[in-house]
Amino acid sequence: MTVYFIGAGPGAADLITLRGARTLARCQVCLYAGSLVPRELLGECPPDARQVDTARLTLDQIVEEFVQAHAAGHDVARLHSGDPSVFSAVAEQMRRLDAVGIPYEVVPGVPAFAAAAAALKRELTVPTVGQTVILSRIAQQATAMPDGEDLATLGRSRALLVLHLAIRYVDRVVGELLPHYGADCPVAVVAMASRPDELVLRGTLADIADQVKAAGVTRTAVIMVGRTLGAEQFRDSYLYSADRTRCEVPSAGASG
Repeated sequence: MTVYFIGAGPGAADLITLRGARTLARCQVCLYAGSLVPRELLGECPPDARQVDTARLTLDQIVEEFVQAHAAGHDVARLHSGDPSVFSAVAEQMRRLDAVGIPYEVVPGVPAFAAAAAALKRELTVPTVGQTVILSRIAQQATAMPDGEDLATLGRSRALLVLHLAIRYVDRVVGELLPHYGADCPVAVVAMASRPDELVLRGTLADIADQVKAAGVTRTAVIMVGRTLGAEQFRDSYLYSADRTRCEVPSAGASG
């Protein structure tokens, strides 16, 4: 028996990976976050699979589901939105599984920031403009941020900043980043990325808060702040440059 932590993707049911879908299809138990994971994905479960919405469960109750499945010899698909490596709370579940000796594996998924970038039709790393992406959040009615990871400190880098779980506090975000990025810095907000009700707002630090309030965006959104969002004049990358030395790759039928 194994617990599989599966990245369900950012919202669209067809953005789960093939590995994720195939794993889900053979697990006798599925635990999912009902408020975040698309319901269509549950159709991939075996017809007789036990399906448990974890939205209202505590960590102890979730672990008890793992323990019961282990006793019955049933594999578990633990569906998490986006990718399990970021803001998924899988670390605490893994720690509990280690303690009770239940094996687990991780199946990666498409993260929300990648779906947001796709909606914007933007590469987040642009030559000579920005080559660093910071994924973070803010502490407001949530676990406190570690020392040195507050917005003001992160903002000093002027790197592209992607904020999760922060849309309700957009005024605070703008206020703390203005001194570092400037009022004219491009900003994008993508809500419900990849879903039918996806909403994209584009602006600057000067006007994005008003846009967010006017649109009524309060959840399931990422905020992106950085110059790469508006970059138009930049040097072509070295990757495909004619000046780059390239090694000859033998054809499939070449001998030697």
